[in-house]
Amino acid sequence: MQYKANTPEAYINQLPEDRKEPIEKLRQAILNNLPQEMEEVINYGMLGYVIPHSVYPDGYHCDPKTPLPFMNLASQKNFIAVYHMGMYAQKDVLDWFTQEYAKRCKYKLDMGKSCIRFKKMEAIPFDLIGELATKLSTKEWITIYENTIKKK
Repeated sequence: MQYKANTPEAYINQLPEDRKEPIEKLRQAILNNLPQEMEEVINYGMLGYVIPHSVYPDGYHCDPKTPLPFMNLASQKNFIAVYHMGMYAQKDVLDWFTQEYAKRCKYKLDMGKSCIRFKKMEAIPFDLIGELATKLSTKEWITIYENTIKKK
């Protein structure tokens, strides 16, 4: 679902009551661990964690006016989603996450290429998502992006 919001607070205020607390906790886990120089914004109708144009002027190759995405957080119709571009582009980050998830969570991992879906709000591993945010520095993500994604 896309919400019309210009700020993270406005986004969260529009959420159903049962989604506000888990989104806030995920948001805080990400913000507490977000690499330096990255910023929280609203992009693609959800909470976004990006490398701003002041750090990476080229922006996102799909739309150079958009800052380079790193992570996103969204309340979808049937789940909460965390999107992490590094898992899509860097197999060792994906492997680390899937192994850690299996150790820490009793439910089967539900994910796509970069999307982790949480249908059970009480089973979200907030600390694991915080750790995931630390797995790539701003510089590392720019290098990976330029060498693997932007080239395509």
